Amino acid sequence: MRVPTIVSGAVMPDACPSGMQEGTIPVGGAVACKDAIHPGFHSADICCSVAMTLFKRGDDPKAVLDAMQAVTHFGPGGRKDMLQLPREFAAAFDNPFLKGLENMALGHFGSQGDGNHFAYVGRLASTGQVALVTHHGSRGFGAQLYKRGMAVARKHTAIHAPKVPGHNAWIKASSADGEAYWSALQWVRRWTKASHFALHDLVAKRIGNAVADRFWNEHNFVFQRSDGLFYHGKGATPSWAGFSEDDDGRTLIPLNMAEPILIVSHRDRKDALGFAPHGAGRNMGRKAFLRDNAPKIPAGIDARFYCGVPDLSELPAAYKNAASVRAQIEKYRLADVSDVIEPYGCIMAGDWEQEAPWRNREAKAKR
Repeated sequence: MRVPTIVSGAVMPDACPSGMQEGTIPVGGAVACKDAIHPGFHSADICCSVAMTLFKRGDDPKAVLDAMQAVTHFGPGGRKDMLQLPREFAAAFDNPFLKGLENMALGHFGSQGDGNHFAYVGRLASTGQVALVTHHGSRGFGAQLYKRGMAVARKHTAIHAPKVPGHNAWIKASSADGEAYWSALQWVRRWTKASHFALHDLVAKRIGNAVADRFWNEHNFVFQRSDGLFYHGKGATPSWAGFSEDDDGRTLIPLNMAEPILIVSHRDRKDALGFAPHGAGRNMGRKAFLRDNAPKIPAGIDARFYCGVPDLSELPAAYKNAASVRAQIEKYRLADVSDVIEPYGCIMAGDWEQEAPWRNREAKAKR
């Protein structure tokens, strides 16, 4: 909060630490900045987001989850069976921050990565319709933009505020670099939205069902509000009308694979900078959790791991109490819950590193 560009900040109920650097925005943090875009405040996983598609006819949720498992890709790298990138993105690579990233944008399109990213299938509580929700960001495409943005930010900050740590560096928004970076962020946002719904469309085609409704929202991004300030959310869901050009008044807050996903409407709580939580947040780091716990896959949930090996650090016990987070959303009037998606099952990447080629090579060398 002592970084000179920051006007105000807030911490969400699902906040958890972000790395070991001193003076770093936490996951679940939000800041409003004057004439500044901080790449570190939206993180390398630019536009990490959630998207929902509601299907028209009644369907077996297992069939939807099976279809999703057949068409998606989790784990490192991009897809082998690459999807077609919409033609509109040809213009994106004229941007200096995105130049030369065509292959990354194509290869990672329609892929979901690892960690806490997921594909979740459940039923809308109000109607019983089957819903598909995906959670992923801009993958390597956005990570490269972040890397390039941080380099420009550090160069600028070293000149104008040399005592500010590099991870808090910023790009002057009104500069030529700032305008180009802002434009690049919008391209990455459009790419991520298209990536989500490309997967959803493949599922709809595979199960032979029509789309009844869909919407999405990001929770790692930068938004400019009418006051001219740049609002950075790192694991924080925007909760004000018109936060984006495609905002329809609804956002999604997932909690964990065994809990309902909340469909919420905006409250624009001023002392929360207009944000709400993006999920339940971790209780502790992955290694610490596994050292102190022996988690089990929750009963009654069709939990699947794309690589075949469960990632025990992503099970519900690793996260904050979902009921408590929901109660704080209501207590502090951060958003209004209008409906929920009751869980059937979930696909996550799993612990792909256990069978990673580099790990197998190390084990073989030790033998």
